[in-house]
Amino acid sequence: MPSTPNPALRLLSLACFASMAAMRWCDALVPVLAKEFGRSPGESARVVYAFAMAYGVTQLFYGPWGDRFGKFRVVGYATIACAIAALASSIAPNLDWLTLARAANGAAAAGIIPLTMAWVGDNVPWEERQNALARLLSSTVIGMIAGQWLAALFADTVGWRYGLVMVAVLFAVAAIGLHRFSARSGLGGDSVGSAGAASPPSPAIPALARMRAVLALPVARQVLWITGIEGAFAFSSLAFAPTHLHLKLGMAVSAAGAVMALYGFGGILYSRTAHHLLRRLGQLRMAQAGGLLAGLCWLGLAWVPNWWAALPLCGLAGLGFYMLHNTLQARATQMAPEHRGTAVSLFASSLFIGQSAGMLACAWAVDHLGTTAIMAACGLGIAAVGMGMLRLPSEAAMLPVEVPAR
Repeated sequence: MPSTPNPALRLLSLACFASMAAMRWCDALVPVLAKEFGRSPGESARVVYAFAMAYGVTQLFYGPWGDRFGKFRVVGYATIACAIAALASSIAPNLDWLTLARAANGAAAAGIIPLTMAWVGDNVPWEERQNALARLLSSTVIGMIAGQWLAALFADTVGWRYGLVMVAVLFAVAAIGLHRFSARSGLGGDSVGSAGAASPPSPAIPALARMRAVLALPVARQVLWITGIEGAFAFSSLAFAPTHLHLKLGMAVSAAGAVMALYGFGGILYSRTAHHLLRRLGQLRMAQAGGLLAGLCWLGLAWVPNWWAALPLCGLAGLGFYMLHNTLQARATQMAPEHRGTAVSLFASSLFIGQSAGMLACAWAVDHLGTTAIMAACGLGIAAVGMGMLRLPSEAAMLPVEVPAR
């Protein structure tokens, strides 16, 4: 990847920023929505897991579409749909409307980050790819920080609806830029001429044939199973942590959102140190250490006695998660190179179907067991995922993987 990001990558990064901000936008709003709509926190959490569930299921379509029509072009259309869904969310008269609008937003956002990762896979050699993905990670992590903190800030000031209008405007700006660039590119932005690895959209191979080709690979099945379990524990803990801080420590919603923003700063720290961590530990040892670190931090947060003790725990949990997750991302871009869009979308589908399953369980648990039990269970689960990372193939084993076109 060139030292100076090309215009295509900058536009894709903006779309990824908006997508992650939208994804995490309602995490801190669960108690606010519960109060406004007269529902319990568990019921109000539907707006979080509806986004995640739709995000995971629609991956099954975006991957083959990206391989067939061009990843950059598909990202552009998905960004337009995100702008419309975010605007619809802002005018929701009741929780059911908001849940449906958030599901539509999740279904549209599903076509942004995974296909951007696949686009990077097309343009960056394997040896440099995890570092490139770590740099792209900065956009998504900053989006996550913005989503968690700004949503809470809007809720405590002018109102949560105005925040969703801002999200819609952000998507619209990204969509305009993507479509203007796509119109100037012969391959819809997929061929950027910077890394020499991009290829035109592939022939019209049926979507199910692409999926079968990917799932036939043992390494793909391993990565997808681990990713689904990771999603169940990692994102459920992240979604309910602001509610935990609000209910257990009496923090204002905006303050809880600000504390959780440190999770994102942990991700930025990882993106700046990934090269050194990889050189010192290697992919799998780094991922194992990250899972253990994140798990221990969430266990600590379950019984944190005061707000200031939560600060380092949230930051270190973010660092640990991205040490683990970025390794799985890199594996996803290489587990089926000839169907890369489909492979990365299956990866994202596994991640967010896992998240949806975890969120459904936690939505029940928050009303019956409390948030302390959720934080503790998720901490143990993430630590177990980290311990299981050494079962994946080594870095060298990933290089010759090829999937024949069918």
